[in-house]
Amino acid sequence: MFQREGRLETQKQGTGDGNGQEKLLLPGEKLHPVDTHLHEYLAVTVTAVILRMCRGALQVLLTCRRNEPCEKMWALPTDGILMQESLDEAARRILQEKIRRQDGYIEQLYTFGNTEHDAPLRAITIAYVALLNSTQMREARDQETAVLKWFAVSTLPSLASGHEKIVQYALSRLRSKITYTPIAFSLLAEEFTLRELQHVYESILQKPLDKRNFRKKIGAMGILEETGATKMEGMHRPARLYRLRSIVRDREEAMLFLPSPT
Repeated sequence: MFQREGRLETQKQGTGDGNGQEKLLLPGEKLHPVDTHLHEYLAVTVTAVILRMCRGALQVLLTCRRNEPCEKMWALPTDGILMQESLDEAARRILQEKIRRQDGYIEQLYTFGNTEHDAPLRAITIAYVALLNSTQMREARDQETAVLKWFAVSTLPSLASGHEKIVQYALSRLRSKITYTPIAFSLLAEEFTLRELQHVYESILQKPLDKRNFRKKIGAMGILEETGATKMEGMHRPARLYRLRSIVRDREEAMLFLPSPT
């Protein structure tokens, strides 16, 4: 592998019989003149699916690409991996660059690779999902620009090649994990109403839930405790604020195998 403008790439060298053979170049090693006619590269990148709850909807951060491939199309934040950083560090660097935060919940999802023969670049991307709670969201950079916007996952624009698949994979992972871990609470402030909690579940599951049944199942799980405080929600009477019980906050495995609130 060698570094090209801060990115890791592998050159593919052709052989006399027409078959491709990978040639690994050490950092700083120069290409031999005989290799200059070869134009096939392997690009390794990190892609971040950054999610938040806003006005009762689950949103994902997208950036409008300024250059090829997929110029002027919306895409997930993606960047190469610097020589001195790990995959996790690359993912957190993307968060820092886009929203000026790199804390909070982040998880490696899957490795995706395009195999189209006519693609200008063979690319492998390691996808991560990051969840922002409302407190982190207020402290993060929230000013949208012409090339950086939040979109509801239910109404996504046309995305760059392969990125819709990555978003759907992230949502599928969340739909699975909310049935046996407290991952849904990573999208909430430390204190929240049951209505806010239900909106998170509905947004991830992408379907409405019966209010009475949802609250009954959540109560039966025994993972919440009242804070004693209330919060105004619209014109209704103040809603009670809840938080995760300390045993659940300290030991996430306490929720494993508990019945799903859905």
